[in-house]
Amino acid sequence: MAPANKADKKATLDAAAWSFNIVTSVGIIIVNKALMASYGFSFATTLTGMHFATTTLMTLVLRGLGYIQPSHLPLPELLKFVLFANFSIVGMNVSLMWNSVGFYQIAKLSMIPVSCLLEVLLDKIRYSRDTKLSILIVLLGVGVCTVTDVSVNTKGFVAAFVAVWSTSLQQYYVHYLQRKYSLGSFNLLGHTAPAQAASLLVLGPFLDYWLTGKRVDAYNYNFASLMFIFMSCTIAVGTNLSQFICIGRFTAVSFQVLGHMKTILVLIMGFFFFGKEGLNLQVVLGMVIAVCGMIWYGNASSKPGGKERRSLSIPISKQQKHGMDSTELDGKV
Repeated sequence: MAPANKADKKATLDAAAWSFNIVTSVGIIIVNKALMASYGFSFATTLTGMHFATTTLMTLVLRGLGYIQPSHLPLPELLKFVLFANFSIVGMNVSLMWNSVGFYQIAKLSMIPVSCLLEVLLDKIRYSRDTKLSILIVLLGVGVCTVTDVSVNTKGFVAAFVAVWSTSLQQYYVHYLQRKYSLGSFNLLGHTAPAQAASLLVLGPFLDYWLTGKRVDAYNYNFASLMFIFMSCTIAVGTNLSQFICIGRFTAVSFQVLGHMKTILVLIMGFFFFGKEGLNLQVVLGMVIAVCGMIWYGNASSKPGGKERRSLSIPISKQQKHGMDSTELDGKV
């Protein structure tokens, strides 16, 4: 009875984590699209710095209330994580600017095989045939949905290469750090968010000026745009937290594969909120293929041998465990 209850609790927490991530991720995309399209706030890197500043404030409040216990993350590990994360953010922004939409989407899809490669090489993960095939089905479905025109140039390819590898490394590192240092999602955010906020708020305005030719301090702020910025920052707290929770509970590959449900939902929400001219048979067919692939992946990877570790490669460091253990905050079982 106890194992069954434990499995039921894990399934409930897994579903809650995915739902939290999907809702906040889709929400922030819709809000940011309205902010940039309707109010001309095109300073994406600076906005991300604001997101992490708000997240930092949240972690400070929770620490003051006693919900986050003291923990340790070595400075070299923190610096590596911030380097990967910031290159991911900058690389994605530059890749979107220098590449066609089609090639940008292909680059995003390539994060799944890159994340698989990292897990195979660094964590000694073995995937079953069904798991590999289900990943290919997801890639095919999302590709049919999103990839249209495809043109490649040298600097765009370099930007996409940096974006793909840095994003994959950042997501792998979230899982790595949580396991190695016994850090919960709140604890890891408490270490990384302040460093990301500081670096992006310093570099963001210069990078945004380079990308857009506009200065963030010269933007015509008004009540409506400030409200959308506030909403974006508020939702971002949930997005950042839910990403760490999901990758911590699962892996970067599962986060990427099942995370493409967000791509499907964004397309659907876009049709409802921003017009239906993009809705056609090709997009609907791609959505159906992708969802079938996600269902197959969830079933195949959960079976014995579907996705297993050949040997443990990451030592778990000893962490002080007074009060509430940090991993309990994520409901890990």
